[in-house]
Amino acid sequence: MIRVNFNEKELSVKEGTRVLDLVDKKDRKNLVVCQVGAQVKELHYILSEKNDGMTIKLLNLSNAEAGRAYNASLRYIIAMAFYNIFPDVKIRFSYNISRAISCQAITKSFNMARAVDAISAEVKRIVEADLPIERVTVTIEEATEIYKKFHLDDKIEILKYRPENTVHLYKCGNYYNYLHSYMVPSTGCIQNYTITPFSPGLIIQYPRHDWDANIPEFQEESVYCKTLQRAFDWAEKTKLQTVCDINRKVDSGEVLEFVQLCEAHHNRQLAELGDAIEKEIENVRLVAIAGPSSSGKTTFCNRLRIELLSRGINPVTISLDDYYFEKEKICEIQGKPADELDLEHINCLDIELFNKDLFDLINGEEVTLPRFNFMIGKREAGKTIRVEQNVPIIIEGIHALNEKLTKSIPKHQKFKIYIAPHVQLNIDNHAPLSITSARLIRRIVRDMNFRNCPAATTIDMWQSVRNGEFKWIYPNQENADYVFNSSLGYELCVLKRRAMEALTKIEPSDPQYLTANRLIKTLKYFREIDDESLVPCNSLLREFIGGSCFKV
Repeated sequence: MIRVNFNEKELSVKEGTRVLDLVDKKDRKNLVVCQVGAQVKELHYILSEKNDGMTIKLLNLSNAEAGRAYNASLRYIIAMAFYNIFPDVKIRFSYNISRAISCQAITKSFNMARAVDAISAEVKRIVEADLPIERVTVTIEEATEIYKKFHLDDKIEILKYRPENTVHLYKCGNYYNYLHSYMVPSTGCIQNYTITPFSPGLIIQYPRHDWDANIPEFQEESVYCKTLQRAFDWAEKTKLQTVCDINRKVDSGEVLEFVQLCEAHHNRQLAELGDAIEKEIENVRLVAIAGPSSSGKTTFCNRLRIELLSRGINPVTISLDDYYFEKEKICEIQGKPADELDLEHINCLDIELFNKDLFDLINGEEVTLPRFNFMIGKREAGKTIRVEQNVPIIIEGIHALNEKLTKSIPKHQKFKIYIAPHVQLNIDNHAPLSITSARLIRRIVRDMNFRNCPAATTIDMWQSVRNGEFKWIYPNQENADYVFNSSLGYELCVLKRRAMEALTKIEPSDPQYLTANRLIKTLKYFREIDDESLVPCNSLLREFIGGSCFKV
């Protein structure tokens, strides 16, 4: 017998007992996965001596890891439904607008809109049948034969980059697949989802842990949708849609060409931005830039300034950081003690002074800008400037796209830029790479390099960072005049060594291990690019690995 703490009760159970066996049958459909010690496990997990004395927690959809397993399990069932009805049709999942997943047909002649009713009915049938989803371990050779049977050629190709000699697959009836994720114990656990036609494919929504386990209201987000479609199209044209596509570029020996191809995509976007701003230069007085953490905003601002200089436009940059109130004032505004302040709130900025200074500058007045001295936590007098006609002012910050921040400036005088790495990359057709995970890997490497900050600390801060993004950045992205996709197809090949070094320091008993292990499982498939000298000194990637000519 082994002792475990289950649901805050001490239990003695036999070795070989599944966690699922400890759950009342009527409650099983409300659960997704569990946490044994510091690690996520499936509910089919079998307890043994090594679990003696451990705490077991049941995780439902209020938990982020459970949400990822639910997402993957839903994709598994939809892929199974397609195989059952349209066995010759290949599909690809990707993350999309409104925190949803899109499903597109790779088989060009297939009409998704006409298939939605049949697919929805088959998914419903599979869910209502409450079929067990069982994890099985097979050899690489056995996995290859199984994938051949189910026409999963993309999964066969990724196997050669897998460092292990065995493969975990999931079996449901006679169907096999692997979604690079933990799974629910049975199809009946997937009770809440929507499948909707949305050209050129389907939009799949599922409960979100950050929405109290509910499905968010669908928002079309046309600007963001166009950005993702543009990223998808570029990846398709350049054959950079999957990890295998990227690894082939590295293995080909033409790494320099690969790096330059991706950098050229950034150059092209900068040129487009330059054209757009130059065309409207008589009206544009303010260029506002915002984006989530680790988007490469600092380097981007430098490169945009140079792009504009090449066109005879000499922009002036103003830092929003210099307009922060002193902490005592923020305490007064928010009515909270210093240790409870929301320092990302827009009311931390002196909006009235900022608007007055902007208005005066745009109207040709001489202005003495403030300078926030972070050493003493107070504002001081900064430099005095005057802005000439047809010289735009650049601002960058979390609130830069918020109309409240620049209310004194007419909308037609603003050019708003949203920057983020809009990754449209898959491990295989059924397993899209999380855009958020790509940014977190960037930040882990940057914090380790420049802030002497271990990966565990970065992971601990990440949810707070994300909360601020959802509150202050994402609601304003649809107002952007241009969206700059800062992803670089080769970046994870360069970041891999540094990120793995940081992540492997996190022990299985550490609370950050869940996230670290998930990122490691993603990074392990990428070939490494060892020669960092191939990365240009002005690349956005230099903001994270060092060596930037802008000394970021």
